[in-house]
Amino acid sequence: MPTIDLFTPIQLGSIALANRIVMAPLTRNRAAAGNVPQAMNMEYYQQRASAGLIVSEGSQISASAVGYPATPGIHSAEQIAGWKKVTDAVHAHYGRIVLQLWHCGRISHPSLLPNEALPVAPSAIQPNGQAFTYQGLQPFVTPRELATDELPGIVEDYRRAARNALAAGFDGVEIHAANGYLLDQFLRDGSNRRSDDYGGSAENRSRLLLEVTAAVVGSIGPGRVGVRLSPINAFNDMSDSAPQQTFDHVAAALNQFGLAYLHVMETNFDTSAAPSTFDFKQLRKHFKGPYIANGGYDKASANAALKAGDADLVAFGVPFIANPDLVARLAKDAPLNPPDPATFYGGDEKGYTDYPFLA
Repeated sequence: MPTIDLFTPIQLGSIALANRIVMAPLTRNRAAAGNVPQAMNMEYYQQRASAGLIVSEGSQISASAVGYPATPGIHSAEQIAGWKKVTDAVHAHYGRIVLQLWHCGRISHPSLLPNEALPVAPSAIQPNGQAFTYQGLQPFVTPRELATDELPGIVEDYRRAARNALAAGFDGVEIHAANGYLLDQFLRDGSNRRSDDYGGSAENRSRLLLEVTAAVVGSIGPGRVGVRLSPINAFNDMSDSAPQQTFDHVAAALNQFGLAYLHVMETNFDTSAAPSTFDFKQLRKHFKGPYIANGGYDKASANAALKAGDADLVAFGVPFIANPDLVARLAKDAPLNPPDPATFYGGDEKGYTDYPFLA
């Protein structure tokens, strides 16, 4: 049997990929007015079309889901049209791209939301930290706890956004249930203190994610749907008292949908935290479909994970920011461009579309 490596093609559900190198979703805060993708976004994604799969930056499923300035949405006709130019450009270069469906929940600020409404969350717990707003950093506020009868409306927003993504030409969608945003807030007991059917046990806390996944799969088909999780990431003031139990349950419960993939952040953005004992190999065994590993991999460690069966694909984040031709550089063992963190979030083409390609 031939050795599988980063350059081996793979079929992810309904999507045929030329290689197993995934461009991770990367918030860059460069959408135009109305949170509409613009020309430089088209250029940025087109430059990176050699990735086996591009997962777009998180895109809000509704005007009430916004958490940051200048991040794109997928709920207006203008946003759909803007994204269509992006997907056309990627497909013209034989790339594949899925849209990450995003609701920020409590990681937001009234100044970013319609009628300066309070952000919503599973429970009215104010997260530590500050919100990025158009007026600069401001402390997070105490969110409003979602009423049980509001949750079907949230599910419907995800369903509509998935349909909009296909209308915009995406090959599929990734449901963002990671990194401290709304669905992750429901999953973890540090942010979910509910006493109804959506709180308490791991089964209850995963209910909203499973309802969202069922709605999205029912709308666009399971072969075009992935889910992203981050069991140990403390980013956005997240915690869980029993992460292995919680996320093993979630991974197993997602099997019912026949998803295209499960995408797992295996690292903690808080580098000062004690090393985690979380067993990602165990999590991977609970999920029966393709598994995308994400978190500090290089070519050698990625190929080792593929060879060992610990992953089916590997996602790269920062390396893709600075290296639009990352696939070619990995293939040739060429040196990588160093990234410029000062230009990661917001700005213009500098640090966005001006990183050099190999000669």
